[in-house]
Amino acid sequence: MAKTPDFAKTMQDMMANFPIDTSSFQEAMKSQNLLGEKLARVALSAAERSTEISARWAKDSITRMGELASIKEEPSDYTKAMSDFASASAELAAEHMAAYAEVAKKVQMDTVDLMLTAGKDIASDAQKVAEKANRDTQTAAKKATATAAAAK
Repeated sequence: MAKTPDFAKTMQDMMANFPIDTSSFQEAMKSQNLLGEKLARVALSAAERSTEISARWAKDSITRMGELASIKEEPSDYTKAMSDFASASAELAAEHMAAYAEVAKKVQMDTVDLMLTAGKDIASDAQKVAEKANRDTQTAAKKATATAAAAK
């Protein structure tokens, strides 16, 4: 009966001749973690600034409400107070929305800067890894050819 060839030993020998360097994967993970940390800092900074804006807006609104709630001498004073409150509220909204826009603009600029830097780093790392892999493969192929020639 024909015996099925055992390719396990052949595959083990072949894989032993083509070693895999895991340091490039470790460096990639470190780079990814560093990028994630920097992006988290940008997001947390934006959240902190947005919270400050919201708190200031709420405080300003509450102060205006206090003025609105005070007792007036004449009925027409209530109308004027409501009108003043509406005008002040619109002005506050415009100011605070502009502040939010500045936060968003800063986040966008920081994120683009981080992504461009990361892209350059990744391209550089990929080129180094490809060059090293090419050298290692050529060395392993020469070694395998020499081993195969010696086995004949």
